[in-house]
Amino acid sequence: MPVLVASDLDRTLIYSAAALALTMPDARAPRLLCVEVHESKPLSYLTETAAGLLSELGDAAVFVPTTTRTRKQYQRISLPGPPPAYAICANGGHLLVDGVSDPGWHARVTARLADECASLDEVRDHLMATADPLWVRKHRIAEDLFAYLVVERELLPEDWVKELAVWAENRGWTVSLQGRKIYAVPKPLTKSAAVREVARRTGAALTLAAGDSLLDADLLLAADRGWRPGHGELADAGWTAPAISALPERGVLAGERILREFLRVARQGTV
Repeated sequence: MPVLVASDLDRTLIYSAAALALTMPDARAPRLLCVEVHESKPLSYLTETAAGLLSELGDAAVFVPTTTRTRKQYQRISLPGPPPAYAICANGGHLLVDGVSDPGWHARVTARLADECASLDEVRDHLMATADPLWVRKHRIAEDLFAYLVVERELLPEDWVKELAVWAENRGWTVSLQGRKIYAVPKPLTKSAAVREVARRTGAALTLAAGDSLLDADLLLAADRGWRPGHGELADAGWTAPAISALPERGVLAGERILREFLRVARQGTV
C-alpha cells in the first residue's frame, strides 16, 4: 500500500532568496536550483541535493504538493521528479488531478464554507476598512475563497494583526502572518481535508507531512508523522504535537532535511 507525502511548499520545501537563511561562509553555501520564475525573474529555490531527494521521493511515495497558493501561482513552480498526480491548492479549496481541478471536490468545499463561516465579502470589506495604506501594498482575493494582504513588515502594527485574529476567530476564520503576507482563511478550508481525500483515493496506508505556518497545523496533526522546520509561525510559537518532529534547521537546509526524513520513512513504510 502506498505512502502518501503531503508537503507545504513555500518556506518548507522551496525558498525565496530572502528566506534561504544562508548563514554559512559563502564558500560553503550549497548549490541551488531555481524552481520558479515569475515575470522573467528567478523566485524560488531548493538545494541541488534537495532536488535529487525530491526526485527519489517521487518514485518511493505518492508526493502531493499541498499549498495555500492559487492554482496559477502553483503552476509557475517546476519541481524535480515525476509530475505529481495530485496537488492541493488554495489551502484545500482545489484538488488537482493530473493538473486539473476536481469540480466535485471544489463544490463540496464551497458548500461547506457557505454553511459554516462568515462570507468572504464581509472579511474583505473589514480588511479594506481597517488596513492602513501606509503599510499595505496589495489587497488580494485568492480563488474566491480567501483574502490576503501584502504588507511592509517593518511598518505593520503588531496589535493590528492580533485584533484582526480575534475579529476573524469570532466569524469562523483564521489569520496567518507569513513573511510579507497576512492571510485570512475560513476555518473549514483546510489542507487536511483534501489530504484525507487523496489518501482515500490512493489507498495510502501511511501519511507523512511537513509545514511551517499556522495554516499547516491541521495538515501536520492529520498525518501519521510530521516535521516542521526551525523557522516560521509554528517554530516561533514553539508549537508541537506527539507525532511532530521540530527540526533545528532553518531556511533552505531545512527543506533538504525534511526531504531526507520523508524519504527515510517512506522507504521503511512505517513510522
